[in-house]
Amino acid sequence: MGLIDSIKENARKNLKTIVLPESEDERVLKAVEQVINDKTANVILIGEEETIKNDAAKCGANIAGATIVDPKKFANIDVYVNELVELRKAKGLTQAQAQELMTSEPRFFGCMMVRLGDADGLVAGSNSATADVLKAAIQVIKTAPGIKTVSSTFVMETADGKFGDNGLILFGDCAVLPDPTSEQLADIAASTAATAKSVVGLEPRVAMLSFSTMGSASHPLVDKVKNAVQILKERNVDFAFDGEMQADAAIVEAIGKKKAPESKVAGTANVLIFPDLQSGNIGYKLVQRFAGADAHGPIVQGLAKPVNDLSRGCSVEDISNLVAITATQCK
Repeated sequence: MGLIDSIKENARKNLKTIVLPESEDERVLKAVEQVINDKTANVILIGEEETIKNDAAKCGANIAGATIVDPKKFANIDVYVNELVELRKAKGLTQAQAQELMTSEPRFFGCMMVRLGDADGLVAGSNSATADVLKAAIQVIKTAPGIKTVSSTFVMETADGKFGDNGLILFGDCAVLPDPTSEQLADIAASTAATAKSVVGLEPRVAMLSFSTMGSASHPLVDKVKNAVQILKERNVDFAFDGEMQADAAIVEAIGKKKAPESKVAGTANVLIFPDLQSGNIGYKLVQRFAGADAHGPIVQGLAKPVNDLSRGCSVEDISNLVAITATQCK
């Protein structure tokens, strides 16, 4: 069974409610039909009911079974508006501005549904910039307790099963933070370890990557990674981690034993934390192209409740898969 099939199977066992705010996108409407048929989540679409139903009919999408919520007719809109005013009062948001956001910006409305428990998670981005999706999520849902950093991970699935756990290995952060600090790297490690457990079902073994292995090189860039490792030690986290180490020492058992013989992670890592966005983004794309790996993601992490961002070039299948992934992130 492939990763996505396994994720969908897990999603069916504990059905969650996922908001899709971009109901104007026919790919979203077609994905709703697929999600309903797959029974991987309950779905909420945001927008004017007649328009959504007409659009679904035009593109041949059967969305029967989905819930449609129109913010302009929503009975509890005052609760949502008041909550947003409270959240953003330090920034001077007025009641009128909050009312406008809640009734005209479906990403903000959808995130408020998640915040207040009317939904479990949200998937957007097929018709929105990543910055707009994350802005709504960070301002409304906020970060998880103990985590100050929103980041992302890709689950890399290789056909030969040589590295990680049967070919599954997580790469973070490859999509959000350009130049994380040591503390942010520690947050990324903690969040990616949590994703490994909740979404992929792996017991994480986290390698903090660098161009140095256990002091083989000296440089401020190496110090950043070393400091992140120290922060994780001070936090007394509940997952295995080690570093700093080079990529081959992290994933190749013979090299790990040679370069870091005392490490419980070296040579067997299934979570790789890159020192910056350049290396992470380059790394996952090289593995995707050279090794023919499937790159599932980016999966957004570090938020108090799950929100995931789609590429604007996504397919119907990409959307339905990300809905299932988001459902497995829900507690």
